[in-house]
Amino acid sequence: MYQPPLPPPVPPAMLLKAARRLMRPLVRLMMDSGLTFPILADTLRSLFVDVAINDILTDPKARTDSRISLLTGVHRKEIKRLRETPADVPAIPEVVTLVSQIVARWVGSAAFTDASGRPRPLDRVRQPARGDAPAFDGLVGAITTDVRPRAVLDNLLAHGVVHIDSDDRVQLDADAFIPRPGGEEQLFYFARNLHDHVAAAVANISAPGTAPFLDRSVHYDRLTPEQARELDAYARAAARRVLLDVNRRAMDLAGAEPAEAEPDRYRVNFGIYVFGERESEVGGDAS
Repeated sequence: MYQPPLPPPVPPAMLLKAARRLMRPLVRLMMDSGLTFPILADTLRSLFVDVAINDILTDPKARTDSRISLLTGVHRKEIKRLRETPADVPAIPEVVTLVSQIVARWVGSAAFTDASGRPRPLDRVRQPARGDAPAFDGLVGAITTDVRPRAVLDNLLAHGVVHIDSDDRVQLDADAFIPRPGGEEQLFYFARNLHDHVAAAVANISAPGTAPFLDRSVHYDRLTPEQARELDAYARAAARRVLLDVNRRAMDLAGAEPAEAEPDRYRVNFGIYVFGERESEVGGDAS
């Protein structure tokens, strides 16, 4: 018996209007960086085919060129070419994988924070005369034994994550590991965080019942410049407190690893953003 296809989760015209606003800052960044429309168009063509093959057509027998062409609107000749082109696999920059773990443990573990929860300055190596005082080599050793602590310290110094104080101790900078603008690390977080936020929002829009992910914001308009600056500063301070609290909880959970690890693994990304602009600039993409 024939069953009509299910309607799309949202009307296409409404989705396209929302996507236009969503993509506007990204398009501006691309243009500022020298990426032109033909490059983006070819990337989107490839992405449409990749999503159709790997996310939608879960049955391998259904992944014919004709079916993919019907689903994506991409010509079958292009589909054949794209099938033969290996997909780029994004690699996590080495500095991200190691430094993020060190910073997370430094600010989240009671062994490396003071009574107020602030990251403690650390001796380069453990000093027996100082008893159980934490040291930088112990911090690194708690994360990896494959890299010498001195090499890790040099790397952190080079990236501006730490500095050596007048007592020859290693100090974690207040805004540790804020990637340099336009650098490889910043672009990694740019892609990961925005991907996860959009993925959460898409899942909520597509959900048949209760939205599965948290996606909330507080927004106010008609503020004076002084009020906007004060609210921005307040939000930044509140965000820092929440992020540190969630990081500490994650450290506690990760430290309570069961004797036999579960076969399934999950990741959780909790993020916060603060954005502001003049109201006259809002709605510039309404056309």
